[in-house]
This record gives sequence, structure tokens and C-alpha cells, in this order.
Amino acid sequence: MNRHPTDPLAPQSTAGRALEEARASIVDMAAESIRHGKTHYEAAGPDETRRRLEALYDQLLRAVSSRDLSGIDEYARRLATERFRSGYDLAEVQGAFNALEEAAWSRLCADLRPEQLELSLGLVSTVLGAAKDALAREYVSLASRTHVPSLDMSALFTGDAGA
Repeated sequence: MNRHPTDPLAPQSTAGRALEEARASIVDMAAESIRHGKTHYEAAGPDETRRRLEALYDQLLRAVSSRDLSGIDEYARRLATERFRSGYDLAEVQGAFNALEEAAWSRLCADLRPEQLELSLGLVSTVLGAAKDALAREYVSLASRTHVPSLDMSALFTGDAGA
């Protein structure tokens, strides 16, 4: 079945085209946002951070164009395993997803007409929201299998405080 290019269910919808055209600037914006904090991403360096963001962006584009979340879901779960094993904090990895989402929103809001925004922003948020959910579920699953010693809080209750 051939769909008209302006059909919101067409593989290359307005959102897909806009995201493809703005790829470099969105990835640049997200990379700049990530480099400002002291994170594993900063330690990895700007080239590696950009490569990672481009890989995530490619997953976003595929999911938006195909309206299929299975690829980005699998990618997010695999990423959770890699980052967990490398000592990344979940919030740090979620932060990279958030930086990409913020950059995409910013660029789409600047480039699209108001009547195009609802679907386009909804697609970006749905795809990245599903990916962040898969990432978090996998990360928590991995963390729950790892023995983490309980904190010794006794030192907080010693001494003569209040005497």
C-alpha cells in the first residue's frame, strides 16, 4: 500500500524528514550538553560521545520512520548491559537520552509549523520514552542480580549528640 508523503503514517513523515535533515545539529547540541558535566561520557571524549549519540539517533530515526519500537528497545537493553558493566550510573545514561530528546525537541520546534509539532514531538517522546524505560528496566534487573553490601549506618548514631 503506497501512502501519500504527507500521511502521518508514511515511512518518511514530516517528523522523519525533519529529524533526518537536522541530524547533525541535533547530535551536536546533545553532545555539547553532555560534555558540560563530569561524566563517563566526558572521559570518553567528544568523538566517542558523538559516535554514541549518532548510534542512538539512528535508532530514533528508524523507530520514527518504521513506527516500530522493537529495534530501539533491543538497543536500549544492550546499551544498559554495556554501560552497567562499565560502571556507568543509570542517571548518566538516561541523561544522554534526555540530552538527545531535548535537542530534538528544540530543533523540531524551530523548524516545523505549529500544526506539525504535535505528531512530531509525540513520536520523538514516545520512541525515546520507550527506550529509556527499556534501559531502566534492564539496568535495574542487572543491578538486582549484583550483590551490593548494605550500608553500615551505625556511625551515624554514635557519640554524645543530644546528651
